[in-house]
Amino acid sequence: MKNSIIEIRNKRILYALIIKKKRRFIKNGVDFLTKDKDLLQLGFINHKKNHYIKSHIHLKKPRIINYCTEVLLIEKGRVKIKFFDNKNFDIKKDKILTKGDIIILFQGGHGFKILEKTQIIEIKQGPYVEGKDKKIIEN
Repeated sequence: MKNSIIEIRNKRILYALIIKKKRRFIKNGVDFLTKDKDLLQLGFINHKKNHYIKSHIHLKKPRIINYCTEVLLIEKGRVKIKFFDNKNFDIKKDKILTKGDIIILFQGGHGFKILEKTQIIEIKQGPYVEGKDKKIIEN
């Protein structure tokens, strides 16, 4: 599906991955869109009735997390997102997200302009320390 997965890159570094609504659940089984090395993985699971997923537990393992990866699910509305490099420069790769779109923000900066009444579900890595984990970009 052309243009249903959009990578936002700057100098070959992946800043974000946008999954357009039309991309969801097109394969049977497990369909991960992220790489194993990414700080967060996102996949779609599509099984027929009575399929069995074996019970399991995820093992406790030390991991190095050096960035607060976020996932936004646009439930309603439209929002424009701007992307910034780590020096606060606009990388000029603005995108419009609409109902059903998902974006994973891996690194860099970002800002949003709400274009119409919008509802967003946000998932991010914690713990989050208010006042210490975010730097505002003046633009």
